[in-house]
This record gives sequence, structure tokens and C-alpha cells, in this order.
Amino acid sequence: MNHHGADPAPGQATGKDATALRALLYDPEAPQGLRLGEAPEPVPHDAQALVEVHTASLNFGELAYREERARPGQVLGWDSAGIVVQAATDGSGPAVGTRVVSFGPPGAWAERRAVDTAELAVVPDAVDLGAASALPGAGVSALQALRRLGPVIGRRVLITGASGGLGRFAVQLAALAGAYVIAAVGSPRRGEGLRELGADEVVVGLEHVTAPVFGVLDNVGGPLLAEAFALVEPGGSAQSIGKASLEPTTIDFERERLTGGDRRLEPFAVRSPFGPDLTYLVSLLAKGRLDPQIGWRGSWERAPEAVAALLGRRVRGKAVLDIGG
Repeated sequence: MNHHGADPAPGQATGKDATALRALLYDPEAPQGLRLGEAPEPVPHDAQALVEVHTASLNFGELAYREERARPGQVLGWDSAGIVVQAATDGSGPAVGTRVVSFGPPGAWAERRAVDTAELAVVPDAVDLGAASALPGAGVSALQALRRLGPVIGRRVLITGASGGLGRFAVQLAALAGAYVIAAVGSPRRGEGLRELGADEVVVGLEHVTAPVFGVLDNVGGPLLAEAFALVEPGGSAQSIGKASLEPTTIDFERERLTGGDRRLEPFAVRSPFGPDLTYLVSLLAKGRLDPQIGWRGSWERAPEAVAALLGRRVRGKAVLDIGG
């Protein structure tokens, strides 16, 4: 999910005569680096639909590194949900008027976005678009990372950073897959509600996790990842998904060899296309089997407030913006 933003996003017009639309732009001088302004109207490619954006969600990764990856004036945002206002000209994807959730390069925090039809899913009328917009970056990453562990039914799975947006999806999906879920958080308050989502244990730190685990889904990095990897049993693996700690990880591999070397540590990267996985996650939402855990929701005019809360770890779960208005 590393989008560097050195060039205009695919499908985004750059000419001076392009029609403008309202968008949240990256501005290093603005509060939290965001301001409402105008951006060029996106021009879809043949395999892209034009979507009127109603809601968008924030991801820790796209915000924590915005200063080094975004350029001034760029429209940020990966995840959004809305209504198709122009179908893809190649015949792929849904028709005009269809409710959809989508993932793509930066550009979601605008009144309209052009998105590849392979990166979207249809949202039933019964599913709130705000809930759907919470799915792409965090939900699909959790789902794909869990799959990387292999079959987890009846096995112990440790999830670090379990109180965040991705972590809360991971807890639910691991529980649905039949795992014994250990949710690690930074404080007792951050762990509230995780047992209701399917966690068998909620721990602060890893000091009291003494039995081996089959798999680790790590969202924190730093020293905690090294501690978590040391708990992996032979044949198991640890997926390094994120680095919320913003700290590097140092592992003594000689020590790990002496305690058992048949274990994997993998840097996880989410893979496209998102469409099939989004369709599955939307179906879980529609059946009431998945809770998006929206811990903050408000107008995009309050985006700096949402960013500050998310980066300050004051949001349990996802932050969602209502676009427009």
C-alpha cells in the first residue's frame, strides 16, 4: 500500500482548462497537512468508472508518511464509497447509479474519483456507504495477510496493534476462520470491545504470552515485532503489515536459529485487484458478520481533527469522512 505520489494519479486530468471539483489537498502549511480546495476533474480511462464520492476512510499508513510521499496540491486518500456517475467505456464494471466501494491510488478525498473497475465492489442498499468505505485498505489487507498464514482453524494467532482499524478487522476475520485469537494492544482502554469481536485473549504487551503461536499479524513493528516473531512455533510465520511505532526492527537471527529456525518472517504487501476481496467483505457486512468499527465520523471539513485523532491513537477502529455538503 505504498503510493508515492510523484506523478499525477491515473485518470486525473492535469490541463489548465480542466473543470475543477472540491477536494482535500495536501498542504504542508495547513493543519495536519490538509486543506479543502479545488482539483482537476478526473478523466477516466476505458476500464475506469467515474464515481461520485459520498464517504471516505482514513488509513494510518497514508497519513503517517504523507510528508515524504505526497506533493503539495495532491488529492490524497485510497478508500472511498459512492455512486457510479459514468460507467467504464470498455463495458466492465457496474452501470450508472450503482453504489460502490473502491480502492485506488491517491484521489479518494474528492467529490469525484476515477477508479479501475477491478478495484471496486457493488454495495447493497442495506449497507451504509460509510461502513463500506472503511473496508478497502484495512479490511482487504487484514484478509490477505490472514490468508498468508495458511489454515488457522484451531491455531493460535497473535495480532499486534489489534485496536486499530486493520487490527480490528484482523481480529474478526481470524475468529471467523476458527483461530484462537490473541489481541495485543498498548493499553487496557485500547483493548475495549475486542473480546466482543472474537478475541479469546486481550493482552497489553507480550509479556504474558508465553505459549507459542502459529501466526502473527503485526501492525506495530519496532521491538514488538521482534518479540512477536520469537513466539512463532515451527512451521508458522509472522506477517509484518505495518509500522505504527515508526521504529525499525532488529532481530537476532542467530538466537532465533538456536530456538528453532523453521519459521518465516515476511514483509506483507497488499495485492490488487481488490474487487473480489471487497465483494467478499461487503457480503460479510450485509450479513452482519463483520463490524467496520467506525470510531470517528464527521464532515470532511473536520478532516484535520480526524487525522490528529487517528495519528494520536485516539480512534478505536476506523475514521470516516462524509464528503461534500
